Amino acid sequence: MAGFARLLKENRNYRYTWLGQVVSEIGDHFNNIAVFSLAVQYAGGGMVVTGVLLARAIPAILAGPLAGVLLDRMDRKKIMIASDLIRGAVALSFITAITSPSAKMLYLLSAALMLASPFFTSGRASILPAITTREQLHTANSLTQTTQWTTLTIGTMAGGMSVSSLGYQWAFFINAMSFFVSAWCISRLRVPGGGFTAKRKALTENEIARPWHEYVEGLRYMRSVPLLTGIAMLAVGWATGGGAAQILFSLFGEQVFHRGAAGIGIIWGCAGIGLLLGGLVAHRMGPKLSFTGYKRTVAVCYLIHGGAYVVFSQMRSFTWALVFIALSRAAVAVSSVLNFGQLLRHVSDEYRGRVFSTLETLTWGMMMLSMTGAGVASETQSPRTIGVWSGVLSSMTAFYWLALEWKGRLPEPPVEGVDPDEVEVHEPTV
Repeated sequence: MAGFARLLKENRNYRYTWLGQVVSEIGDHFNNIAVFSLAVQYAGGGMVVTGVLLARAIPAILAGPLAGVLLDRMDRKKIMIASDLIRGAVALSFITAITSPSAKMLYLLSAALMLASPFFTSGRASILPAITTREQLHTANSLTQTTQWTTLTIGTMAGGMSVSSLGYQWAFFINAMSFFVSAWCISRLRVPGGGFTAKRKALTENEIARPWHEYVEGLRYMRSVPLLTGIAMLAVGWATGGGAAQILFSLFGEQVFHRGAAGIGIIWGCAGIGLLLGGLVAHRMGPKLSFTGYKRTVAVCYLIHGGAYVVFSQMRSFTWALVFIALSRAAVAVSSVLNFGQLLRHVSDEYRGRVFSTLETLTWGMMMLSMTGAGVASETQSPRTIGVWSGVLSSMTAFYWLALEWKGRLPEPPVEGVDPDEVEVHEPTV
């Protein structure tokens, strides 16, 4: 924790990025709880929740490739600010879904919100090495992800209580204001040279006119580095069950444990607590792990994650269900921090936007299929049955990873994400 506090005190750029993250992500979860609760109330089943999640997944998949190309071409800071402003305007529009209730309106606004999202999330990942020193990078990575899970805990619990006591309008208003605050925070970032454009070779006329070829070049780069391919497949493997899990949280809160919007918020909140604890564990153990130790730890984490989710889905006690969902998410957090750390170290700045956006696109693509399957299954199967399959599918990822390691297909690539000769320079604290 002392390292987190020191980073925030010494690094002005990261401090503003972190403040924007805290505010916007808490607001996001107010929106999530409100939308999911409305979706269940409108139809009373999993298909409407599935529709909302698909409405979010499909635009994220479609926008991902374009976001990656633009983030590697243009000033990443400006793209992130534009994303925040657009999402703030869309978030305000959700209030119309209250006065004129319509599942179609929830689908449309959810799609618009997510269409702009990859430009910000992949951009934030891309600028992290630019706003931290080599010595600060692991701490910044851990704090960024730990904060994400802390805001999940606070935002979902507060969102659930807010919806229950104050209504949906305030949840959507808070979400909108959070994006505008985040845009202001990002506008405060400063680096030598004045911009956040990736260092790369000059674009040819063909690349400017045909950005798809540039995106394909990024895919070839990922394929040429076995570790990047392996991490991408980890993300896809997790999403085979992870997509269903997104639907099940709402169904368990509303239908299994009969606790309404507050129940959904509590489940999401305890998942966030698990992620937070896992992130702290990963922060402490990350620098001590060898590359071989990292790979073995990731495999163990996926086995624990899937197994604990299966147990969660079968618990009759709400309290014990919360314990096992927290354990499941703690394992996810450890593997996520470790994998993200490897990406920051080994992905060249020239390809960083495309790599992170591709990972997000692949994850959302598989989650979309998983959510569709879970939504269809929810019409005939109980949430508990779907939960078992969700956990089993996520655990299978560990066996794929171990097979690659056993065959020697996960060698450590050279360090490209940070400058090996970089000299630490502290930024002003004001």
